[in-house]
Amino acid sequence: MIRSWPLLFIIIPLVELYLIIVVGEQIGALWTVLLVIMTAVIGVNLLRFQGMSTLARAQRNIAQGQIPAMEMMEGVALAVAGVLLITPGFLTDSIGFLLLIPASRHAIIRYMMARTTVQTHYTGVHGSYQQHRRPGEEPQDDEKPRVGRTIEGEYRREE
Repeated sequence: MIRSWPLLFIIIPLVELYLIIVVGEQIGALWTVLLVIMTAVIGVNLLRFQGMSTLARAQRNIAQGQIPAMEMMEGVALAVAGVLLITPGFLTDSIGFLLLIPASRHAIIRYMMARTTVQTHYTGVHGSYQQHRRPGEEPQDDEKPRVGRTIEGEYRREE
C-alpha cells in the first residue's frame, strides 16, 4: 500500500486534468472554472457546518465521561474531505462530498477500522508487553499485561 502512494500523486492529477478537459469541452472553459470554484466554496461551507456538529458531539461525549473515538475519526475524515474539496477537480470533489455525508463517512470509517491493527507496546519495571489487535477488540486474558502483583491490605501511617 505504501509503495502505491507516489503512483497516486501521478495518476490522480492526470485523471483530474482529463475530467476537467472533458467537462470543459461540453460546457465551456469559463463554466468549468466556475463549477470547480463553486464546488470548492459549497464544500468548504458544508465542511464548516459538519465540523462544528462533530465538535459539539465530541464535547457532549466528553461531558458524559465517554471517549469521543468516532468523533475523532470523523474529524480526521472531515480534514481529508477539506483537502479534497479545496483541490481543484471533479474526482477529488466527489470523494470530498462523499466524506461530508454522515452515513457514507461512518461506513468508510468502520471499513477502515476493520482493516486496521492496533499495536500496543508497554515497557515497565517488571518487563515489557506487546500486543497486536483490531480496534474495539478486547485483549485476551493471556495477552493482558502482567505488571507485578497486587497485595490487598490496609494502610495506616504511624508517627
